[in-house]
Amino acid sequence: MKIRNFLPDDRAAVIDLWRRCGLLSNPLNDPGRDIDFCLGEGNGEILVLEEDGAVLATAMLGQDGHRGWVYYLATEPDRRHEGLGRRLMQAAEHRLRQQGVPKMQLMVRDSNSQAIGYYQRLGYIREPATLMSRRLDGIARPLGHQMDDEPVIITYLEMTERPPLPRIEPGVKRHALMRAHDITTEFYRYLYDAVGRPWYWTDRKKLSDEQLAEILGDPAVEVYVLYANGAPAGFFELDGRGMPRLELAYFGILPDYIGKGLGRYLLEAAIETAWNQEPKRLTVNTCTLDHPSALPMYQRFGFKPYDREEVPAPWQTEDNVLDFA
Repeated sequence: MKIRNFLPDDRAAVIDLWRRCGLLSNPLNDPGRDIDFCLGEGNGEILVLEEDGAVLATAMLGQDGHRGWVYYLATEPDRRHEGLGRRLMQAAEHRLRQQGVPKMQLMVRDSNSQAIGYYQRLGYIREPATLMSRRLDGIARPLGHQMDDEPVIITYLEMTERPPLPRIEPGVKRHALMRAHDITTEFYRYLYDAVGRPWYWTDRKKLSDEQLAEILGDPAVEVYVLYANGAPAGFFELDGRGMPRLELAYFGILPDYIGKGLGRYLLEAAIETAWNQEPKRLTVNTCTLDHPSALPMYQRFGFKPYDREEVPAPWQTEDNVLDFA
């Protein structure tokens, strides 16, 4: 058993191994192109662990002058738990260390807990960083209900009378819903970003602290915060500056609390709180960047669409603000 560099005759066996290990499930992964790019122009190298002429494991590695990267770590499925992957990772780290690279990095999807645990056992740690990317090959990616090169479709909804709503109990026993009186801009920005970052909420990020404070300080604007087990779990904002039209301006759950039954509970509370102010009309809007269940949930609770609009995505405009300065 030995570790060596990839040879042209390994191509078919390596691609077959990657396929059997589930590394080619993404249709954008072209293994032949990836091999050619890695080995061309000194972009990287591929290590192969071989036994009696058979390819048992692989690792593709490269470096950018500061960080090393590893991809396509694969081990023959029926030879797992023999330490083959560990041996190959150690060899990859040794190669990069010899090149003066101070740090090795890799990417694992959050949902792949098995792989995360494996790399943790090898000494890798989660970094306090957000991975961001942008395609340079013109291939669009799905975001929400749309592709990232398409315009955003906004759906405007309304209800003109209080709907009959069932009493909904959240899936978290220790919870509290409280109006945030005299809410600070700092706390509001935390809620807005924590809830809205995955769905590209940007409007309030364009405002200065003074502009935001003026809105939040208006007695017709109310912010309600949902707490679960003592921590903020979501919020909604009612904007009554256009009364008798009342707007459910913002509504959402923090990502860690999605799927715990809190969304339906919070929406029921928002609608009840809104109609207690006796508006003539309650409105809300959602768009194709929002959670897929947002529009159907609003409709189930009694909102009806009355208009649609297409607008550029936040990253398609020159004045986009996707994060704080």
